[in-house]
Amino acid sequence: MLDSCKLRGACNLPLVYNKKINTSGTSNADVPLADPGMYQLDITLRRGQSLAARDRGGTSDPYVKFKIGGKEVFRSKIIYKNLNPVWEEKACILVDHLREPLYVKVFDYDFGLQDDFMGSAFLDLTQLELNRPTDVTLTLKDPHYPDHDLGVILLSVVLTPKEGEHRDVTCGRPAFPVLGFCRAELPRACYQNVQFQTQSLRLSDVHRKSHLWRGIVSITLIEGRDLKAMDSNGLSDPYVKFRLGHQKYKSKIMPKTLNPQWREQFDFHLYEERGGIIDITAWDKDAGKRDDFIGRCQVDLSALSREQTHKLELQLQEGEGHLVLLVTLTASATVSISDLSVNSLEDQKEREEILKRYSPLRIFHNLKDVGFLQVKVIRAEGLMAADVTGKSDPFCVVELNNDRLLTHTVYKNLNPEWNKVFTFNIKDIHSVLEVTVYDEDRDRSADFLGKVAIPLLSIQNGEQKAYVLKNKQLTGPTKGVIYLEIDVIFNAVKASLRTLIPKEQKYIEEENRLSKQLLLRNFIRTKRCVMVLVNAAYYVNSCFDWDSPPRSLAAFVVVEDMLEDEEEEDDKDDKDSEKKGFINKIYAIQEVCISVQNILDEVASFGERIKNTFNWTVPFLSWLAVVALCVFIVILYFIPLRYIVLVWGINKFTKKLRCPYAIDNNELLDFLSRVPSDVQVVQYQELKPDPSHSPCKRKKNNLG
Repeated sequence: MLDSCKLRGACNLPLVYNKKINTSGTSNADVPLADPGMYQLDITLRRGQSLAARDRGGTSDPYVKFKIGGKEVFRSKIIYKNLNPVWEEKACILVDHLREPLYVKVFDYDFGLQDDFMGSAFLDLTQLELNRPTDVTLTLKDPHYPDHDLGVILLSVVLTPKEGEHRDVTCGRPAFPVLGFCRAELPRACYQNVQFQTQSLRLSDVHRKSHLWRGIVSITLIEGRDLKAMDSNGLSDPYVKFRLGHQKYKSKIMPKTLNPQWREQFDFHLYEERGGIIDITAWDKDAGKRDDFIGRCQVDLSALSREQTHKLELQLQEGEGHLVLLVTLTASATVSISDLSVNSLEDQKEREEILKRYSPLRIFHNLKDVGFLQVKVIRAEGLMAADVTGKSDPFCVVELNNDRLLTHTVYKNLNPEWNKVFTFNIKDIHSVLEVTVYDEDRDRSADFLGKVAIPLLSIQNGEQKAYVLKNKQLTGPTKGVIYLEIDVIFNAVKASLRTLIPKEQKYIEEENRLSKQLLLRNFIRTKRCVMVLVNAAYYVNSCFDWDSPPRSLAAFVVVEDMLEDEEEEDDKDDKDSEKKGFINKIYAIQEVCISVQNILDEVASFGERIKNTFNWTVPFLSWLAVVALCVFIVILYFIPLRYIVLVWGINKFTKKLRCPYAIDNNELLDFLSRVPSDVQVVQYQELKPDPSHSPCKRKKNNLG
């Protein structure tokens, strides 16, 4: 890594302070750069002055990034239409050495376009005094235009040594070099930020087990009341964004209403023992232009008691209306990282405790705790060379739903060995384990090297296997294999019961984009499903033609018993009479195409899931359907159908009275959502390693 002097010289970005920094006495300028102690850097981003105008109106929408060692460790909020923005945001950054300066970059936010660069500067950490607040003024410069005046950024910084603490535990979770940090708006206490796209949680060098988060925040978005009307028709199309650190969740859009009913549930990870601040913003969806801001509110988790559900009615600030939430804080799940020397399942005592926890006798104890997953990430071989040197700096990301853990980086190696053990708590046995290998880069996002997706129900316990890495779409192989050993322990009854409730949604997902290939594929899939219905219609029609008298007679008897008349009403949406510009029409057409693409995918997936249920693609689900059908037949033998329908109706009609904030669901649709579609079957299919590429040959090619 380059030192701070080299970086400043190369980029020609001078550093100006409004307060002289004493480089003697308590300064750390004399501290060796290889000092192994940890430091805590508390930064308050105050404001900007005379920033550059990047928009047509002579203003900008500035936000600030902090980077250390090429990794983004902080991103501020966006201040709209202001060249003298005031942020007053606080960041708590943990650094393990002072060689790397703090790189400050300012950007202008542009909706739907690439953000404009507004200038950058460096802060030399070796020139800061220890344990003393320092006001800093950074002069922004553009390396390509060093003579341009781009304004200044005002900071307050405090550098504190953390020598008395173990390097593996900081800010309520394991410390990873450079990248552990927490953030809040003043005067709140700092809370944890975790951003998967721009930063990496790194494993500690200490050979022991470490738990990564202290608890789970379960949030249920119930409804909105009397929201502000943002559209010309006196209504809004509201949705809500949640943010805890860099964990984000976006609710579904409720069209044309001021009193939306969402009934959505999701979980956040809680990294700080004392809690954190959840930022909540409400927005109105507008096609073809920037969404309208309705209001904001916050939830201070430190004020809520643990293991208890809290009903919160939050007044929206800077707007109108209320949001109704249910918030529950629970203890941490079994999620950890360790070396191969610390293995839960090899310890006989721990293994017995885990088996006891998921034994058939504990069916009704914590229904959300379905099972235990242990993943050994051993090594990879023959990876793709992503750097110009013909090497890569690979690290591995292990994901189970919204739980994401990372290994350390093995530098300049195409055959890395990680030898790490990850443990997860299983909430849904139909989840898919995703293991992705990336190449770490200093100044940009990590390069993709390969990925595998493994359904938990297809795992063979205790077997070390070589998985061929696939491309991003999981449709074909890429270069390299990864060696994993996976163990799954679960309670089959709990897993079956959890199948009949809504599955957990990922809150870090890429938004759907229009793709010609994807649209065509979904159309072909839907056409196949429609052709099945057409062939079924021909079959029914042949019964009316009496091509086969026995079949027609049987059909006649069945139809006479089940014939019902149904009427359908077609609801027509009011047409919007507002005139739109050419760009707005393009955006509207694009959104319609995306909607058609998604609808075709849903229709095709629904038909394919029904087919795959009868094809026994997932034996566990097919057996579950058979058992449920047998139980229903036995019950029907002893209890008349009218009583069963009566009990079912009473349960459905009184559900809202018994539990007003229950999330609506359909057990049959929840069951089918666990059955993979044909596309997912291809994605989960395991590829066979190419025998022509032996490990010995790869090692020889990697020498030197």
